[in-house]
Amino acid sequence: MCAAVASALGHAPDRVRQYQIACLLHDLGRAGLDRPLFGKIWSWAKAHGIPTRPREWRALHPETPYGRETEAFIGLYRQALADAGIVMTPWAKEQVEMRLGYARRLARRLRAVRSSISLMGVRWESWMQAIMLYYYYPEKLAGAQPWVKELAEVLVACEQFEAYSNQRRGRDYYVRKKETITDAFAHLGKLEQEGILSTRVMNALRHLAAAGRFDSVIAEARGSRITAQERRWLRRMER
Repeated sequence: MCAAVASALGHAPDRVRQYQIACLLHDLGRAGLDRPLFGKIWSWAKAHGIPTRPREWRALHPETPYGRETEAFIGLYRQALADAGIVMTPWAKEQVEMRLGYARRLARRLRAVRSSISLMGVRWESWMQAIMLYYYYPEKLAGAQPWVKELAEVLVACEQFEAYSNQRRGRDYYVRKKETITDAFAHLGKLEQEGILSTRVMNALRHLAAAGRFDSVIAEARGSRITAQERRWLRRMER
């Protein structure tokens, strides 16, 4: 999806190839994720209206030192989590860090695998790490070149579009029981309003989705085909 949108936006093939590598590795900071435990923690947080992303946490808790959101979360909610049957063991803390301390954990994982991916012939560049962090840390790209920020936006748009179509993720930690295309685009619309996504990126995504380029991705993520009604809704986006 990201490569299709980036190409539609006019990015050169060599850049798109490097970009695809970053997209494939964008969840590297969650290596070792314990899906049941991760799901319990973040479903609990979602159900209690507790921020689950660093930028949202800092907006609600500006007193939290930058980069210490994981520790602040555990300090505030350790007992409540224990009462819910979630004990903050070192392993559970890692699951918290996978969201609220993602930059720190991603940096550790990249250091651990840098030599391995180099042996695979992968040329790693600093901008690739920057785009991997954009969703949680948009402020880190404040001074980035426009093309870097645009690719970061594309990754967020496509990842969130897939996430809102993903049945297993929806059950695990979005406290969601049904996936719909309209909900996915409503969420992306909010990100556009917040300035996380640009109109240019959203228009490219809408165009490709309306043309049916992502139907198979949606079906795979959902575990079922999109409905005829949703297909008509997608096609109408281009009118």
